[in-house]
Parts: sequence; C-alpha cells; structure tokens
Amino acid sequence: MSNRDLVRALTLKRNILRPLCVLALLAFLLLVIQGGAGPAISAEGNQLVSDHFNGSVFFNPQDIPGEGPQRSVTLALRFIFGINWSTWPEPTGSFQAGTPVLRSSKGKIIVTAIGHGTFLIQMDGLNILTDPIWSDRCSPVSWAGPKRYRAPGIRFEDLPPIDAVLVSHNHFDHLDVPTLKRLAEKGASCAITPLGNRDLILETGIPEVDELDWWQSFRLSEGVTVTMVPAQHFSSRRPWDRNKTLWGGFVISGPSGIVYYAGDTGYGPHFREIAKRFPRIDVSLLPIAPFRPKNTDLDWQRHVSRVHMGPAEAVQAHLDLGSRTSVAAHFQVFQLGPDGFDDALSALKSAIKERNLAENAFIAPTPGQRVDYANLQSDFGPVALSVAGGSRW
Repeated sequence: MSNRDLVRALTLKRNILRPLCVLALLAFLLLVIQGGAGPAISAEGNQLVSDHFNGSVFFNPQDIPGEGPQRSVTLALRFIFGINWSTWPEPTGSFQAGTPVLRSSKGKIIVTAIGHGTFLIQMDGLNILTDPIWSDRCSPVSWAGPKRYRAPGIRFEDLPPIDAVLVSHNHFDHLDVPTLKRLAEKGASCAITPLGNRDLILETGIPEVDELDWWQSFRLSEGVTVTMVPAQHFSSRRPWDRNKTLWGGFVISGPSGIVYYAGDTGYGPHFREIAKRFPRIDVSLLPIAPFRPKNTDLDWQRHVSRVHMGPAEAVQAHLDLGSRTSVAAHFQVFQLGPDGFDDALSALKSAIKERNLAENAFIAPTPGQRVDYANLQSDFGPVALSVAGGSRW
C-alpha cells in the first residue's frame, strides 16, 4: 500500500469512528440523564391537588427564575462532568461507628451521621433513616457520576431495625433505589415522601409508602408524628420531568423532642414559617453545601445557589428556626459543586463566630459520629449532648 493509500485509509477510518464516538457519547449522556430504567413519575398523571401545583408542575414558595428543560440539561452536563470544579484531596480513610444501640433510651434523642443527607435518628422507641444512600455513586448508573468520597458512617449490616425511611425528594443522591431495595430486604416496611414519589419507591419493595403534601402529617406511632414541610428546591430524574414531583423536609415530633430534617433546600422564608408552626425545634439537620459565591458572574452558579444553602445561610436558618441545636449535613461525601473540600466547614466556623453562637449550637459531624441529646424537655439550661466518634470538625 502506498503512502497516499495509507493516508486515505486512515482518513476514512477516522471519518467513520468520529460520528460513532459522538453517538456513543450522546447515548451515555442520555442514559445518565434519563435515569436508566422505569417511567418518570408524574404528579399530573396521578391527578394530585396542591396549592403549589399548577396542574403540570410543582413550584417553590419563592419563584426561581430560569426553570425549564434547557436549564435541566445544562446543569446535568455540568454535574456529570464537574465543569469548573475544584480538585478534592485523595481520601485518607473513613471512620465507621460500631453497631448502634438497638433503641434510644427514654427521653433521649440519638442522631448518627451516616453521610451526606443520611442520618439515623433514634427517638421514642423508633429508628428512622433520612434519605438513605449506601451506594458508591449518586447516579442512575453504577459506573459513572459523582463517586462517594467517604464511606458510610455505619456499615449497612450494622443498622438496627428501621421503622421508617424519610425520602425528601427524587434526586439520585437522596432517592437511591439500590439502597431502598436493600432496606426493603432488611425489613424496612414504611417510607414517607412528598407527592409524586410513591410509585417509584414502591418498586423498591418497601410495602407501605405514604405521600404527603407540605404541612400534612403521618403518625408513626402513638406518640411520634412526621410532618412534611416546605423546602426551596426542585425535582427531576430526567430533563423532561423537572418539578413533576414534590420536594420538602420533615419535622419529627415525639415525647423526647422535635427533630427537623431540611432535606435539600435553599434559604428562604419557609424557615420562619416552620418556626411559627413548630415553635420549639430541638434539633435541626441543615445542609451546608454545595454553595456558590454570592457575587459570581456565572448564571448557573447563581441559579444553583437558590436551591442549596451555604454555611452562612444555614446559620441564619438555624436562627430563624429558633433551633436549640443544629447539625450540618450534605458536605464532604459527594462532590456536587465547585467548592473545595474544606470550604463549607471553614465558612461554617466563620459564620458561627460572626453570629456569636455557643460552642454546641451548630455541630458538623463526620460520618460515623453520634450525637446524644438529653434534657430536651427542660425549658431551662443548655441542652446536654455528647459527641462520639472522631473529631467534631
């Protein structure tokens, strides 16, 4: 073969491979953005009725400009490829707690940080999991998407019997189907979630799934009630199902006290409204990342900051809620934004100092840390708490 023929052959091969590579990339993106399998769950199809549902999609207490399918695709691409994100250090190992207590003792609330939005809440004889994810990636596929940086703070095998699972919305880092299937196999029999998510969770094998709108309640036991409360966020598992299902947080009320889990949320007036309806919140679990600079020139960063709180906003939410103590969530487990590994904790320390909060007012646990609360029923004196398992910061 002459050199000219060789060049022609290589050119032809390149011209054939190039579109094939593009098609493969598009197929990969479609698979990742779609969520792999199963139909989109639509509130419209379920004929749901709500004062924050317009017949097609749900909407936030505060209007967020720029919503729509195009925005979903743009954010999904940045999420998949980590565009303009910082580099986190290499993992140095993770602490995992031993086997938790089977049940909390009377009058005590135990909160164990498992990582990201996952907490084991033990109170009034019940074991409750929030947004459980034990998967290595928060993604529709196991081989791509954000990878877990720190191992879950409790081994799945060491979990005590779970009485209820609280799922705040349908994003892959909060509604993790593989973990929910494992919990169903382990005997979890009840899940509580916002409107529109019931069918998807039922597919995991959990037999009882109760959907709630904001301010609706479900009684877990004779003394413990879970109330769905507003959040400023959005939902989607595909570009075309944005805001077809609801999102929210949970207030758990029982004889031992009141625990608020915010789920994913930006800062907004809903915190003050929650405080009005629950004037005595003892423990708040508040997200502090990912967060973006307030003065950024990048439109996508401004948008995402409206649906996620940064540390300073979380401290303000703590004050709006009148919470006796708060626990930081949603940091240093999955890299979901451009902020550096230590940025959220550094900013939280600064915000606590600037607002002159007490040492135990806002705790940032590492996965595996357990926080025991006692004396929450008392109106006088500080909350008695202890932190076990690794460094508080």
